[in-house]
Amino acid sequence: MTTRPEHPFRARARRLTAAAILATAGLTLPFAGPADAAVPVAANSWSTLMYRSLTVDAQIAQLRTTLAAQQTTFNTRVGEVTEAKIANGAAQARLAAATSAETTATAQLTTAVAAATAAKQNLAKASKAKPRNAAAVTSATGAVTAAVKTVNLRKAAVERASGVLKQARTGAQSATTALNAALAAWKTVSGAITVTQQRITAVPAAADLAGQAAKLSKDVVNQVRPAFTTADTAQVYGVTVHKSVAYAFKRMVDDAKADGIAISGGGFRTKQRQIELRTINGCPDVWTAPASSCRVPTAIPGRSLHEIGMAIDITSDGKTLTPKSTAFAWLKVHAAQYGFVNLPAEAWHWSITGG
Repeated sequence: MTTRPEHPFRARARRLTAAAILATAGLTLPFAGPADAAVPVAANSWSTLMYRSLTVDAQIAQLRTTLAAQQTTFNTRVGEVTEAKIANGAAQARLAAATSAETTATAQLTTAVAAATAAKQNLAKASKAKPRNAAAVTSATGAVTAAVKTVNLRKAAVERASGVLKQARTGAQSATTALNAALAAWKTVSGAITVTQQRITAVPAAADLAGQAAKLSKDVVNQVRPAFTTADTAQVYGVTVHKSVAYAFKRMVDDAKADGIAISGGGFRTKQRQIELRTINGCPDVWTAPASSCRVPTAIPGRSLHEIGMAIDITSDGKTLTPKSTAFAWLKVHAAQYGFVNLPAEAWHWSITGG
């Protein structure tokens, strides 16, 4: 079964996203992230700056994804606030109407009670009148009966109005609570959007970070060389390099591959091997002759960046690079973003200082 090869740009984007997600979680890919704390300060700083530089795009992409999700949530919250305001307005209107109705019903009850009291007083007068007027008593009795009936009706109306008012108050309180909750949720996501936007703005440009790393490169060499041991190295696709440059070199190899360029090469070599190469390459004197005096330029033992894993003699498809190599053309355009600089006299030689 065959599978369609992944598009180079998609592959690169996938690696960047994975690196950013792992970085956010405090994890790293092999060689990803700053070198160990035991590494000299300058080397650790260089490694950190290059890692940040090479993951900036993924970091921004992740932040923009977060921002898009927050903006979607924001729009939802705006809708919820709008609905809550409408509901609260309706609830407050019902409360006002219920309050008015209850006030009216209470006033009508008061009037009815007063009328019933007056009717009872009239009945008492009619009953005590001399001579007794039966018709007047009957009329007064009827008036009392009607007044009492009205009072009872008004009491029932007040009870109904009070019940409606109680419900309206509960509804208004619930609507106000819901509105406050909607406003709080809206405020929260609005604040989160501001923070994310600030984080996006605060992310430095990859070129700036790589530039800062480049300024440290000589300090890196000066600090690493005195205490260097082979324990400070790491393997990247079979190439031994100093672990502080391992992630950057791995990314360069991966990204070149994504662009159809295969690069490998030789990195670290011992001082003894450097001595051997000086002899093999016909240097007039192993210890004093300048590199340019050799048939193949070869640094004086103790001065080569290969001896601390900070230089790589790059090959492509097993062949040494020349100025006409496709891989050399790719490196001239891209290598600096990974922290590597070419030694002009040697198309194949790339290091963090260019030496």
